[in-house]
Amino acid sequence: MARTKEKSTKQKEIQIPEILVQPEINIGLVGHVDSGKTTLTQSLSGKWTDTHSEEIKRGITIRLGYADATFYKCEDCEDPQCYCATKICPNCQSKTIPIKKVSFVDAPGHETLMATMLCGAAIMDAAILVVAANEPCPQPQTKEHLTALTICGIENIIIVQNKIDIVSKEEALQNYEQIKEFIKNTIAKDAEIIPMSAQHNINIDVLIKNIVDRLKTPKRDPSKDPIMFVARSFDVNKPGTNIKELVGGVLGGALKQGILKTGDEIEICPGQKTETQGKIQWVPITTIVAGLRTGETSVDSVGPGGSVAVLTLLDPSIVKSDALTGNVVGHKGKLPKVWYEFHLEPVLLERIVGAKDELVVEPIKKGEFLMLNVNSAATIGTVVELRKKQIFVRLRIPVCATTQDRVTISRMLGNRWRLIGYSNIIEGK
Repeated sequence: MARTKEKSTKQKEIQIPEILVQPEINIGLVGHVDSGKTTLTQSLSGKWTDTHSEEIKRGITIRLGYADATFYKCEDCEDPQCYCATKICPNCQSKTIPIKKVSFVDAPGHETLMATMLCGAAIMDAAILVVAANEPCPQPQTKEHLTALTICGIENIIIVQNKIDIVSKEEALQNYEQIKEFIKNTIAKDAEIIPMSAQHNINIDVLIKNIVDRLKTPKRDPSKDPIMFVARSFDVNKPGTNIKELVGGVLGGALKQGILKTGDEIEICPGQKTETQGKIQWVPITTIVAGLRTGETSVDSVGPGGSVAVLTLLDPSIVKSDALTGNVVGHKGKLPKVWYEFHLEPVLLERIVGAKDELVVEPIKKGEFLMLNVNSAATIGTVVELRKKQIFVRLRIPVCATTQDRVTISRMLGNRWRLIGYSNIIEGK
């Protein structure tokens, strides 16, 4: 009898949510290539996010991967062994209680895919920076990804020192000190460093405890007009599907603010590229929300938080192969401005990170091509005018954004885009 009362008291203390449906936070997994990000995602969520044929063949993440995870707590085990990602405690086989649901965004670590990582950063609320214990720290993309998190304002960070199972104790301690030295003057200076093996689930309970305790859910405003950043778009119909059984295209991403409901009329901007009498323009797309999903669960409405899927009535050909990635979704007439050109006031880094040789960042030149990431969109901008502190840029693909949205700036060096700075939109057409 006493045991029953004790459990009841513990349940009240940790304030168990009645139902965990939509994930409450998006957590990015970032870091150098082959540091174990996708394996860690699988350990936490049970899902292997590298599903594209080229990813399987090459053994690296190419597209953004997504996975939801629910974390549980066992009332009968001691801290931190009481934290797990299963309904049954792996230690004592007792039933566990759900305490937090999150979405993971598995970002590619290869240097050629920095644009993809920056697009993913737009929907991240927090991040886990993965460092491999069997390599010197920092590796080039470890530095580049931490710089990107800094520019994007993502300060909620945990560091995982992965692969401790394949190094000696002395090597692990040396690598640990390298990590501490690397982060001491960065936004991650106070981040928890967790030694672990994602392959063997060593210290997975410690990581889950830190995710629950340290990666706090940001304050949201569901009363505002909905704004959703599209990070994926795809056709879910299998080849050979009967025409009467075809369903509309799907948009994947996360809401920055507001609420979307089934049946809402939505607008997608900048929309679809069209050419009329030799003139290229982008036309906003309107459609109806045919359904909403969070993970494998269908829901009537979604709000700010983890990643969601919006089922639409769009022709599948419009959305296939991530054709609408970078667009913004909201109620008709309520979306931010679409920019074809704008002024920037760049804040340039002192040195280029991510390359073997950290060269000094030279001033931006007239006629230069820059890669610009705005929210979940990536576009190329041509510098057509220089002023004292500003540059005027004409975009190859327009973007839908506010003047408060951060623009990251990358320059082509050799055959790689390298992050060189950031800005906000100042003005434009």
